[in-house]
Amino acid sequence: MFKETVDFIKELYNTEDFIPLHEPRFIGNEKEYVNECIDSTFVSSVGKFVDRFEEEVVKFTGAKHAIATVNGTAALHIALLLAGVERDDEVITQPLTFVATCNAISYIGAHPVFVDVDKKTMGLSPDKLEDFLSKNTEIINGECINKSSKRKIKAVVPMHTFGHSVQIGEILQICQKYHLELVEDAAESLGSYYKGKHTGTYGLFGTLSFNGNKTITTGGGGMIVTNDERLAKKAKHLTTTAKVPHKWEYKHDMIGYNYRLPNINAALGCAQMEKLPYFIDKKRELADLYKTFFLKTGVEFVSEPEGTSSNYWLNAVILKDIKERDSFLEQTNNRGVMTRPIWKLMSSLKVFKKVQGGNLDNAKWLEKRIVNIPSSVII
Repeated sequence: MFKETVDFIKELYNTEDFIPLHEPRFIGNEKEYVNECIDSTFVSSVGKFVDRFEEEVVKFTGAKHAIATVNGTAALHIALLLAGVERDDEVITQPLTFVATCNAISYIGAHPVFVDVDKKTMGLSPDKLEDFLSKNTEIINGECINKSSKRKIKAVVPMHTFGHSVQIGEILQICQKYHLELVEDAAESLGSYYKGKHTGTYGLFGTLSFNGNKTITTGGGGMIVTNDERLAKKAKHLTTTAKVPHKWEYKHDMIGYNYRLPNINAALGCAQMEKLPYFIDKKRELADLYKTFFLKTGVEFVSEPEGTSSNYWLNAVILKDIKERDSFLEQTNNRGVMTRPIWKLMSSLKVFKKVQGGNLDNAKWLEKRIVNIPSSVII
């Protein structure tokens, strides 16, 4: 079966060369816009492409405001700060995620709390979230207090795994019930929707990533999206070192961050945004081809959850156990087809081993079985 899979992937990509997991495609105005940016000499944090890139993301996602940052982790860091998370507060998130989710929480001096995922979405489970909050918290003076640690729980950060939306509408309702801010880690889900609405636009904030391996890329980059005008202005202020506008004076009115996306990266992003609908169509076509193939093999292909439309950023399969998973990884990589396992659970990392968490059986089950397979757009 593994040989058939490798042969099928090589046939899809029409090559006997090494096939990476996900590589960018530059088939539009990338060189033109980057050269224009260089010619303008505005290659750093000021320039027309940064503003244009933000406008394009607003137009595409339906969010009212977008603030470009140097990467997705920086975007999440600022979003959490503006959501009111402070040192020694707690933030609920999922154990099955990329480490950046927990890093951003930790930058503030806050503490992650792990709640299990759903097998179908691979993202935060609303049922497990409700169960954890009902058993472990109490509302005191309008604040959610962890009965065990006595700390305030300020926010919930679900992550839309591999571009597949969590049940974000249900999670939002739970957050409202328990007086928690919802901040969506939508790093992987540009072009994904839950019940017709773009991921990242349900919460107070959503954050996107434009790393080199994402659906579109700026080389490195991120974005904060929000519908709150006041918070959007503050996010832009914070990410540009909190500098007060003046013709010549250097005045900063709070602790700020040098997180603004450079204009030269935004130039690349503007060209990529022009191709985003095409990329998503092609990625969904690729997912359909995989789905049809794996139906004949007995291996389960991870499909978009009901009520969602996924960008299929990284395609994934579910093997029957860790032994089969490791055999699949070894045989595919040995033949020049890059595959990789899902991340190690954050709760298993040394830096987060003492973090509170509920029953994580679904996350542990997925960790032993999920493998990503090549997902680059086929031109």
